[in-house]
Amino acid sequence: MKKNLIIAIDGPSGAGKSTLGRMLARSLGLLYIDTGSMYRAVALAVMESGMNVNDDVAVGALAKGVDIDLEGDPDSLKVTLAGRDVTDEIRLEAVTEMSSIVSTIPEVRRAMVARQREMAKRGAVLNGRDIGTVVFPDADVKFFLTAEPRERAERRFEEDRLTDAGADFAETFADMTERDRRDSTRADSPLKSADDAIMVDSTGLSIEEVFQEMMTAIEAQSGGGQLSL
Repeated sequence: MKKNLIIAIDGPSGAGKSTLGRMLARSLGLLYIDTGSMYRAVALAVMESGMNVNDDVAVGALAKGVDIDLEGDPDSLKVTLAGRDVTDEIRLEAVTEMSSIVSTIPEVRRAMVARQREMAKRGAVLNGRDIGTVVFPDADVKFFLTAEPRERAERRFEEDRLTDAGADFAETFADMTERDRRDSTRADSPLKSADDAIMVDSTGLSIEEVFQEMMTAIEAQSGGGQLSL
């Protein structure tokens, strides 16, 4: 297997991108880049700065200059903002809502794409919504991971309950549906499958079943021979 293998995983919220991205990166010995966490970090920086999120120029300038880094192995990835560990903070609901807004700003996306390309030069597994179409259109293997909306919402609801005992499924489903709409209709880098992406529908499948399906596809497309499991 080539050392600088690039694997792109795109798909909507709740499709399992993060979990499967970590599993693949760990098994293949590659860097794991959770692009969603990078946008969440920008959102947190915007909130802490008190700037107007509707000021695209100011938010874009902040995204370009702010220090965001990902540290650690795939299973214990730490997200830092200006050297501060914000791994837990960026999972707060308010940050999630803000990230879905700032991620639609073209200047923010350009800043993050440049950073993601630099980080992945030595090979990586990246997940997001425009990895195979914009960030790495020449990725060695591209996946578009999805599942039925209700099942995706149920997965996200279970995650929400870990940090919010008062989480409500109806609200989670509505928020996810709205985020899907924003992601797929934004003018800059909308959520869509690359023409050469491998479609993976995880509805009704276990994480291990989907993982094995993706590993088989990587082995077939990477031209690197047997991969370690």
